[in-house]
Amino acid sequence: MWRQQRKNLCSVIGGRSLTAKKWDALVIGGGHNGLTAAAYLARSGLSVAVLERRHIIGGAAVTEELVPGFKFSRCSYLQSLLRPSLIKELELGRHGLKLLKRSPSSFTPCLDGRYLLLGPDKELNYSEISKFSKRDAQAYPRYENQLENFCKFMDPLLDSSTPETLQGISSLNARMKNKLQKSVFWVHCLRRALVLGQKEMVDFMDLLLSPASMVLNNWFETDVLKATLATDAVIGTTGSPNTPGSGYVLLHHVMGETDGDRGIWSYVQGGMGSVSLAISRAAKEAGATIVTEAEVSELMIEEDPGRVCGVLLADGTRVRSSVVLSNATPYRTFMEFVPKNVLPDDFLRAIKNSDYSSATTKINLAVDRLPQFHCCKLSNPDAGPQHMGTIHIGSETMQEIDSGCQDAVNGIPSRRPIIEMTIPSVVDKTISPPGKHVINLFVQYTPYKPSDGSWEDPAYRKSFAERCFALIEEYAPGFISSIIDYDMLTPPDLEREIGLTGGNIFHGAMGLDSLFLMRPVKGWSNYTTPVRGLYLCGSGAHPGGGVMGAPGRNAARVVIHDIKNSE
Repeated sequence: MWRQQRKNLCSVIGGRSLTAKKWDALVIGGGHNGLTAAAYLARSGLSVAVLERRHIIGGAAVTEELVPGFKFSRCSYLQSLLRPSLIKELELGRHGLKLLKRSPSSFTPCLDGRYLLLGPDKELNYSEISKFSKRDAQAYPRYENQLENFCKFMDPLLDSSTPETLQGISSLNARMKNKLQKSVFWVHCLRRALVLGQKEMVDFMDLLLSPASMVLNNWFETDVLKATLATDAVIGTTGSPNTPGSGYVLLHHVMGETDGDRGIWSYVQGGMGSVSLAISRAAKEAGATIVTEAEVSELMIEEDPGRVCGVLLADGTRVRSSVVLSNATPYRTFMEFVPKNVLPDDFLRAIKNSDYSSATTKINLAVDRLPQFHCCKLSNPDAGPQHMGTIHIGSETMQEIDSGCQDAVNGIPSRRPIIEMTIPSVVDKTISPPGKHVINLFVQYTPYKPSDGSWEDPAYRKSFAERCFALIEEYAPGFISSIIDYDMLTPPDLEREIGLTGGNIFHGAMGLDSLFLMRPVKGWSNYTTPVRGLYLCGSGAHPGGGVMGAPGRNAARVVIHDIKNSE
């Protein structure tokens, strides 16, 4: 009986059948980008259905209660990149989104008894950095100001489609309009470059192309400060601070904002699933239909003229539409959903050979007390400034980060993992029982296929988790005894459970060869695909990964434009 109910859930929503009509648009995947696309499409008057494989919406922006009473932000765990235009246009505050600012935002304990706190308070930053270097304390505001200027230069790029060349047969009017749009785009870029100035543009190019270690060594002399900032350059990647191009990811330090405050990362009340929930409410209010446990197995393609005509679900249900947006990774979309012999060989090769590698593991813990860091010389059970922000464990120098990366290059998980610890329950009282806490550990570096064991082996998994806990114990004695239970997602787990190819949290690497006009592959950066009516709307499309919503918003606008022009 239960199996039949689950099967029926895929084909009937609120008494209405998925198969009763032809939808204006279908969205594969109920992650935050898919929900965003659905919201904008529905607001334009289109009938839209979102098809989510799991029992819960959100994709990687999800809250799950895996330990009774403890609500984990199971994958993504902080918010800053969500586009302000999206928050405003979809009225996410009215739909329940509440952002909880963190101050201080960063804490790095040292085994020698020192520590470094950083945050939005400029006086605190100066005081803290001065403990290590007066010179660095004076340089830090200039560093942040330069990164902020670079982000202002890039902001317009995030909220618009790329100036891609039209593919396939198009009318003279369409080609002329496309050329005009591209010209306007590049003129605006040139204007912003002139405002920035030549010296700043040269510095910007230096940041984009250089290793983060070189950039940070040129700015600062203090190891712990450089290492703390360098973690921004390697988060979610397989590279180290010494990897050329890693300087670009330093921009994430100030790229986002919270309630208009640039560079401020926040927790979300109720966990990261509250972001997806707020967007879903906006989508449903606009008329979108959202279906869970509706796994797409294949796209349906008309042989002539080679246009998408719907999707086939795993239970055999056929859902019809002439427009499908995929929030799945480019690999899953084109290698698994699109039938064989439909896509051009060169396009398939480019998709197949893209970098989906990952060295990321997420561990979520339920604990019965806060960790007490020996460097703080406090035994107060209440939360202090050291518990508010991101706690950097095992990254006191850039050399430590590089060593952890080299272990993974050699095929083994880092012997001393690089850990970003956050304790959202310190400021969000809705996610854990009184007196107890939720702790997130974002851990690097863990190869997808380690050479010294397998993530499918429970003993191997336990051994690595205990390695992480033992490292934290060095900084916070008593941590291990505080653990009630935990959940761990390795790269294969992220692929199997969340649908992230290779376990890559960005739907594909965020190197300079995989951004802007090169994302997901050269020639197809404007959300369209070689299959007519099929669009990408996930993090594998421009401008890339993170809980940003920009790919979903931009893709929806392209779809709306294409539909209007086809009428």
